[in-house]
Amino acid sequence: MKHLKKIIAVVLSVCMLIGCVGCSSTSSSDKKEGSKTTTKKRIIRIAHSQAETHPEHIGLLKFKKYVEEKLGDKYEVQIFPNELLGSQTKAIELTQTGAIDFVLAGTPNLENFAKVYEIFSMPYLFTSEEAYHAAMNDSAYMKKIYESTDETGLRVVTWYNVGTRNFYAKKAINTPDDLKGLKIRVQQSPASVNMANAFGAAASPMSFGEVYTAIQQGVIDGAENNELALTSNKHGEVAKYFSYNKHQMVPDVLVANLKFLDGLSADERKVFEDAAKLSTQVEEKEWNKQVKEAKEYAQKEMGVKFINVDVQAFRNKVLGVQKQMLKDNTNIRDSYKHFQTFNKKYEKEAK
Repeated sequence: MKHLKKIIAVVLSVCMLIGCVGCSSTSSSDKKEGSKTTTKKRIIRIAHSQAETHPEHIGLLKFKKYVEEKLGDKYEVQIFPNELLGSQTKAIELTQTGAIDFVLAGTPNLENFAKVYEIFSMPYLFTSEEAYHAAMNDSAYMKKIYESTDETGLRVVTWYNVGTRNFYAKKAINTPDDLKGLKIRVQQSPASVNMANAFGAAASPMSFGEVYTAIQQGVIDGAENNELALTSNKHGEVAKYFSYNKHQMVPDVLVANLKFLDGLSADERKVFEDAAKLSTQVEEKEWNKQVKEAKEYAQKEMGVKFINVDVQAFRNKVLGVQKQMLKDNTNIRDSYKHFQTFNKKYEKEAK
């Protein structure tokens, strides 16, 4: 299956790069005064790494529907799931060159394009999901972050909720001490590696697609992600303990080729921007629904035990990681300060 995906990705990439008519446009013919004119639709390509049943794909279907309802005579939106156009990093590069128009990726993948995106990898940046959602929906401030990649030819147009990241493993993790010596898969970002090491675990960055086999074969003892990883990726078959320590809330973002956006008319651009906002609303609603279903299935059908832990005990272990990140990366200081206003607001409301 992996080889097939690679072959498909290569074929599609070549097709896009050479811009052949069969791959890049659709056409219709109209007769007018004895002459034949051909109208070609502009194909809009969107790449992402999830399955067709994932909330993000469902959100993108709303994006496609809205754009085609408003601009269907000019544009056709094609969605490529399951890393068909390559890994998130590869798809970002294709978006940067204009070979594709949009890619849905995690913010750690944007850290190499704009250092401000490292802020979202900070452990316990947000103290509650309410504060996280409010901060991400602060469109005026987020616009400044989204524009930080403009010089690289990329622009984020919206964010998608992918819940909280938590540890799951072959053994129960009730306290930070239970992580000592465990080999835990983390995202391929320095902040995630430093976080896991601060907990006493041995950080093991690797591709997400390798996690199931790595746990099964004992290469690693566990990983960290959201509930859907247990069911959609079947990790609940090999890791039976899921601990709600909520160490990160890392959004996925829909990234556009900036040249494409700037080439749209004002009315067209508004359609695409509105489509992006609508897709976020649909994705979040579907996310909440699927997380509930995933947890129930993992408990009843896979035998996964969900553990509520003392989150503060985990937070205390990584305070040094937060301080070091703020010291090393001046680009994240303003965002950190701004996001704390939401933490304080929702902490007061909770009391």
